[in-house]
Amino acid sequence: MREARVIALAGVLQASRLVRDIATTGRTDAASARSSLDSVFRFDADSAADVFGGLGGVRLGLETLLDQFENDRRDLTLTQLVVGVLRLERKLANRPAMLRELRGGIESIQRQVDHLGVAHASVQARLAELYVATLSQLRPRVVVHGNPLQLSDAQKVEQIRALLLAGVRAAVLWRQVGGSQLRLLFRRREYAMLARGLLTRSTLDSG
Repeated sequence: MREARVIALAGVLQASRLVRDIATTGRTDAASARSSLDSVFRFDADSAADVFGGLGGVRLGLETLLDQFENDRRDLTLTQLVVGVLRLERKLANRPAMLRELRGGIESIQRQVDHLGVAHASVQARLAELYVATLSQLRPRVVVHGNPLQLSDAQKVEQIRALLLAGVRAAVLWRQVGGSQLRLLFRRREYAMLARGLLTRSTLDSG
């Protein structure tokens, strides 16, 4: 269960990192983005790792977790994004009607994913629309800071919203496996140690 919490938290960090990268540079790791977006459609995975298609699917998140938990100079912009995503999930948990709307919307987009793949621009546009219609209505909103040039690009904004949806999906998993704010505050060293072991295992699996 502890490993499941680390994987779920890494999923939140990965989506947040991808959002930050797009917002600041307009570029991001395509394979990691695909894994995060794929996780939105995996409702009934057998394990936390399976939500991301295996440990390799959350590798960037595990690396980011280590950077944030072991580095004295943490990325505060990224920390704010993660906190915002976790807070948004807590608000969502108290809105069962919105949860049902989200699930129904995701299931309807699944057909398009089957035909075009999750990375297709039109799929990400629909995920972004779903985010605006649901999660974006909750307060406080997740605020994304970055380069105005990137944040004025409609397609980049759609990518960001789709990945915020993926971040909330990972936050739902985090809560389901027993994650909480107190655990996050007091178990950073333990989570970093577990993340290092999971990273090693993901390298062995892919090798």
